[in-house]
Amino acid sequence: MNDVFTIDEAAERLRVSRWTLYNLIRTNQLRTIKLGRRRLVPASALTECLDQLMEVAA
Repeated sequence: MNDVFTIDEAAERLRVSRWTLYNLIRTNQLRTIKLGRRRLVPASALTECLDQLMEVAA
C-alpha cells in the first residue's frame, strides 16, 4: 500500500506553507485523492511534483 499524507503532512514534507500546497493542487501540479471530505496526497504524487518542478527549474 502506498503512503498517503494529509495536507499538513505533505506541506511539512515539502517544507512549504499550506497555501503554497493548495496552489500546487489548484494548478494541477500536485495530484490528490479525496476520501469523503478529506483530501490526501499520495507519496508518489509528492515525488512526481518534485520531479516536474525540477524539470522546469533546469
